[in-house]
Amino acid sequence: GRAAATGVFEVRRKFPRHAGGDKHLAGLREHDARRHGRSLAAAVDLPLGGNGLPTETGLYFTQIGIGTPAKSYYVQVDTGSDILWVNCVSCDTCPRKSGLGIELTLYDPSGSSSGTGVTCGQEFCVATHGGVLPSCVPAAPCQYSISYGDGSSTTGFFVTDFLQYNQVSGNSQTSLANTSITFGCGAKIGGDLGSSSQALDGILGFGQSNSSMLSQLAAAGKVRKVFAHCLDTINGGGIFAIGDVVQPKVSTTPLVPGMPHYNVNLEAIDVGGVKLQLPTNIFGIEESKGTIIDSGTTLAYLPGVVYNAIMSKVFAQYGDMPLKNDQDFQCFRYSGSVDDGFPIITFHFEGGLPLNIHPHDYLFQNGELYCMGFQTGGLQTKDGKDMVLLGDLAFSNRLVLYDLENQVIGWTDYNC
Repeated sequence: GRAAATGVFEVRRKFPRHAGGDKHLAGLREHDARRHGRSLAAAVDLPLGGNGLPTETGLYFTQIGIGTPAKSYYVQVDTGSDILWVNCVSCDTCPRKSGLGIELTLYDPSGSSSGTGVTCGQEFCVATHGGVLPSCVPAAPCQYSISYGDGSSTTGFFVTDFLQYNQVSGNSQTSLANTSITFGCGAKIGGDLGSSSQALDGILGFGQSNSSMLSQLAAAGKVRKVFAHCLDTINGGGIFAIGDVVQPKVSTTPLVPGMPHYNVNLEAIDVGGVKLQLPTNIFGIEESKGTIIDSGTTLAYLPGVVYNAIMSKVFAQYGDMPLKNDQDFQCFRYSGSVDDGFPIITFHFEGGLPLNIHPHDYLFQNGELYCMGFQTGGLQTKDGKDMVLLGDLAFSNRLVLYDLENQVIGWTDYNC
């Protein structure tokens, strides 16, 4: 029979969307820029396949238990990367305290009666590295080393131990589930990951590779290879659920196969119910344009021609409204309700799946001004400028379902 368990990870957002102020605006863009520096460096330079690397900095974090006896760790949840890793006791450069107001813990394999090292000849190591590494001698540890486009890095070795997470049973009761999982033990950290202002214990990747936590749990028959998230971008909380996600019926669109991220095919955009006239191949996957769905990015990024077309339609009836450029955000004064005064923007995906983005999602308050959450060319790299990248402003208060068994993604409005 098929496993019918659901794991739930309560998440918190590092910074709420409505903090306001110029520093906040700069912070949002800086966060996204760092993340994209990482993700594209990884997507461009690394062979695809079993290379489960945590390629991006996360925006949401959750608490998990590891080891026997279990200790608590705070990890970023990230749909843009694959492996779970936490900082290890042998790490001398790892942050010891965090500006997020949480207590950091270094993982000590020898302090857990259930922890064991993974050797370079073991199946997990061979699969993750795409073959036996030339340097492999019997009993040598299975190492990993990742460096990112923004100059940060993590290096260490793989271990296997018990992971503890909340499991929901049929009548909405939660109990702790304990499962053996292989993850990275970070011995050395560099760059941004080591700064203590937003430090966490590690990253929990929700990517598709066989080395991801979800893939390991699914392979062990513990859960279905399905996860969902529901993020409340206003109050800054939400959940990631894995396994048998009991969901309202969601319409779906196919994932583009063989991609390092969650890519889908965008077919058209309407503003206020009127279709934008855009060049025919503007979203073409073949030209490596495509659309990435990424919950760890805050804003939404569009090619210049698409951005300009949207802006002129959104502000069509306010021809004389002065737009103030604030840290590359287009901002303006408006006293009424933005939902009454501005149009809904709808993205249409393959298979007829629409995504309606309301004015209160794409316009956010910054002091006395409203600012546009869409940005142009957010990925300033040769691979990135033609991409559409939809961050969490597009998915606020929606249940987003990633069904990796059927290779589809879908969503529905939901009060998170």
